[in-house]
Amino acid sequence: MPAFSTCWNNSRHSDGESMIEEIVALGFRSIELSHGMTIAKLPGIRKAYARGLFTCSGVHNYFPSPVEVMIDAPDAYEYTSHRPADRQRAMDMTLKTLELAAEFQAQYVVLHMGSVPMKSSKWTRPLTAMAGDGKQLTSEYAKEKISFVKKREKIAPLYFQRAIEALEAIAGRAAELGVKLAVESRSRFEDMPTEREMIRLQETFADNPWVGYWHDFGHVQLKHNLGLLDHGQWLERISPHLIGGHVHDVQWPARDHRTPFTGTLDYPDLIRHFPAGCPLVWELSPTRDAAEIRDSLAVWQRMFPDR
Repeated sequence: MPAFSTCWNNSRHSDGESMIEEIVALGFRSIELSHGMTIAKLPGIRKAYARGLFTCSGVHNYFPSPVEVMIDAPDAYEYTSHRPADRQRAMDMTLKTLELAAEFQAQYVVLHMGSVPMKSSKWTRPLTAMAGDGKQLTSEYAKEKISFVKKREKIAPLYFQRAIEALEAIAGRAAELGVKLAVESRSRFEDMPTEREMIRLQETFADNPWVGYWHDFGHVQLKHNLGLLDHGQWLERISPHLIGGHVHDVQWPARDHRTPFTGTLDYPDLIRHFPAGCPLVWELSPTRDAAEIRDSLAVWQRMFPDR
């Protein structure tokens, strides 16, 4: 049975208990507590947890949201930032998230590791627009993509090192609390880490059982659609490091967080890489209708009765 992320209905609720109740009414009992959560919702979430309404599969950094950030902005503070104060705030908020994850007996905390200073308006967005116009096989597209990759590779080492240092600093506390650090695949090539960097990161922590990989189906499919990787081949390569995954579908070329089976993903081919018991969390847009989610859940249960 998959879990379900609070990102779907967090913005519609001022009380954490009613937020949990709405998700349980969809048919989910395992819930991921996601970013963007105000601290005011914590008492209600604790009440729902004490009632036994749900089990917490995991938590998505930062939880709760930094009080000074008025919107859902999980990347408001980055481990890769050139501002030392921002890097420290990211560390402090992550340690708080880990403590709350332990309180709810979560298995993992999903982490965004930061980015390199490249504007997506200059790189990812134009490539996406060209793909949407059917130009992904043109020489113009190939030229732009190669230029993008070369630029990203040139400036990345400093930001990769900052990400590694952050993980090293956090991992000790994660081990003490018994919560795994799940480094998420990201949707933009500007983000940290790319797939090549993810392999290096996982190799760096190969002897640390508290650091692993979090596969976001939609994020990886976006990069697949831009010709930056092959989704199936990547998942096969990284599967030894899997902690779990965010499940959502993608409508060509870049409309993600759709309900499963309403987009282009080949779930049977991809799910086979996940071992039994590996957390699979539906992470859906707030625009998705409850009836559509229930219908998709019924299909999922027929297709994957042991998932």
